[in-house]
Amino acid sequence: MTAAGTLAGAAWADGLHQVVAHVPPESTQQAVGYPSLFLLVVLGSLVPVVPTGAVVSSAAAVAFHHSSPLALLFVFVVASGAAFLGDLGLYWLGRRGVHSRNGSRWLARLRARAAPERLAQAQQRLREHGVLVLVLSRLVPAGRIPVMLACLLAAMPPRRFARGDLPACLAWAATYQLIGVLGGSLFPEPWQGVAAAIGLTVLFGAAPAVWRRLRPAPAPAPAPAVGEERTADGNG
Repeated sequence: MTAAGTLAGAAWADGLHQVVAHVPPESTQQAVGYPSLFLLVVLGSLVPVVPTGAVVSSAAAVAFHHSSPLALLFVFVVASGAAFLGDLGLYWLGRRGVHSRNGSRWLARLRARAAPERLAQAQQRLREHGVLVLVLSRLVPAGRIPVMLACLLAAMPPRRFARGDLPACLAWAATYQLIGVLGGSLFPEPWQGVAAAIGLTVLFGAAPAVWRRLRPAPAPAPAPAVGEERTADGNG
């Protein structure tokens, strides 16, 4: 190795040492991380474009490597509380659109993100199971908006919506936190755990769509015989 190469390697090692030495302590990471987690989850609840599940999983993967035994508990409390407040805010904005003559852009966004067939399914399940459907809607990818829109169209009171949405947000936060803990436990470095948690979250979100595509289509109902048609018509 040449002298120039040796000097360059030494400079690179020194620079890496400086970067590692200036990594903020856990207290600083938590002081910045928890408010960021809260804001991202609230924003993702109001504007359903932020991948909030991946955000929670990543935060849990990082918290898994923290020495504080309460780090994971804080992630759970912050994530579930932010999701609950975001859902209540979006529901309140949607109710304003329902009761307004001109509607609102929030209600229009909800309608645009809810396919007609998904909305019809959500309305049917809401009639059959009530607010219990809210819990599953948070766990099924792309299931939250159709169910929320079905609740709005059914004129569900905000208090009843809140009672059903609270356990939904708790179950949602616990599920994605477990994904993050699993990703964090697979690798020694936090950034590796974050990458694994994001990958597991993507797989978890894509699994239902893949299952629907691979599932065989239901066989069509057999056509009734001619004699049965006459009997049903009262002409047999």
